[in-house]
Amino acid sequence: MSNLPKFLISAYKWYVKTPERALDAAYKAAQKIREIEVKYFNGEAIDLKVGSYSNLEKKEFRKLLNKYLNTLRKRLTEFNISRSTLEFLNQPTTTPIQIDSRDGEKYRYYPEANYQFPETLAKLKFIDEILKKYDRSIDRSMISAVDFPSLPSSKIPKEGRPLPPDSNPKNNFKPKINTASDVESVLGQASVLPRSILRTIDRLKRELDPKAENEVVEEFRSQKNKTVISLRFILLLILIPLLTHQVSKKFLVEPLYDRYLAEKTAIFINTDFEEEALMELDRFEEHLKFEILIGKIPKLSDDDMENRLKEKASEIAEEYHDRSDNSIKNIFADLCSVGAFCFVLASSRRELAVLKSFMDDLIYGLSDSAKAFIIILFTDIFVGFHSPHGWEVVLEGLSRHFGLPENREFIFLFIATFPVILDTVMKYWIFRYLNRISPSAVATYRNMNE
Repeated sequence: MSNLPKFLISAYKWYVKTPERALDAAYKAAQKIREIEVKYFNGEAIDLKVGSYSNLEKKEFRKLLNKYLNTLRKRLTEFNISRSTLEFLNQPTTTPIQIDSRDGEKYRYYPEANYQFPETLAKLKFIDEILKKYDRSIDRSMISAVDFPSLPSSKIPKEGRPLPPDSNPKNNFKPKINTASDVESVLGQASVLPRSILRTIDRLKRELDPKAENEVVEEFRSQKNKTVISLRFILLLILIPLLTHQVSKKFLVEPLYDRYLAEKTAIFINTDFEEEALMELDRFEEHLKFEILIGKIPKLSDDDMENRLKEKASEIAEEYHDRSDNSIKNIFADLCSVGAFCFVLASSRRELAVLKSFMDDLIYGLSDSAKAFIIILFTDIFVGFHSPHGWEVVLEGLSRHFGLPENREFIFLFIATFPVILDTVMKYWIFRYLNRISPSAVATYRNMNE
């Protein structure tokens, strides 16, 4: 380990203390929650239904509880991951050396003074008690960052498992006022009266209800909060990977690469770079000869011509060496960006449910003509007649970004298969879902497409 650079040794020492540091932060967050329980809720779990607190006080309790619980869970996850990683790294790679019993005292292991197993166990027990209390008795809406109805933890969709109709995230944001669709779902059976009359009666009931104004205001606040969270989450999904790419490439990948791999990288990482460099050198030589012939520059001797070509060749070699290095750096920086993107998705399940509900309201709230226009625009761009040219540009750009040679066979094969698959998926979605949800939009789409 003495052969490693100092910054790697310092980073390793810092990482060794990560479990203890994360556990202390989680324990402090649990203590903060416990202080609120003792001071304001008689030592019981924080329940906003208990006590006569104003709306502002309840909102403040929600924010504090959300803050401390998020800190607690994140730090506890950090503790578990870092401890598991250290246990894996510290596994012995060879068989243990047998030590004579009389030498046992000499080689006895003494743990660090700042690490005490009983203390760690007590902290974990206290944290577990706090988490169990809220996972069991408090709805997820209580710990939301904003004051609007949210998804219960039991109804958050898991990967690969579709939501049942009654647990769709869209339904969790509907107001307390029954809408016309609610009346139709309740009165789905054959009725004596037409449904339009029932909807009119229901609308009159809502307008005459003295609580209707408060419910409308509450619905507006809920929709506003949902929009803010969705737009903020979309910005995070875009900005975090981009910032991670730039920061990791500049401060992590580039220093390590320049230190260990820069000298080992070839000037031309692929044959395309080499062909471009040779063509550029040939153009430079032809350009010099042309300027000599038209009298723009004096005639050069063979030695002067060779020196100029050597200088240009050195410039081209340096340029393409930098391009090769940059291509390899892009691979590692992109991996960091993908990791950051996946981390944001994995740690934002509730925001994903809110975003899905927001997109459902946005898309299904469009008129039939607007839906048909968007579908036609999407299909013409990605699977239309001129889409192969766009896919070709995208694939060539990706090849240059990663320093890969442009494989024309692969590009043509991709263009011949992927748009077809995408078109099939789109047609199946129109037939399977949109035809059932909005048949008039499908009819408008067919008329516009014809």
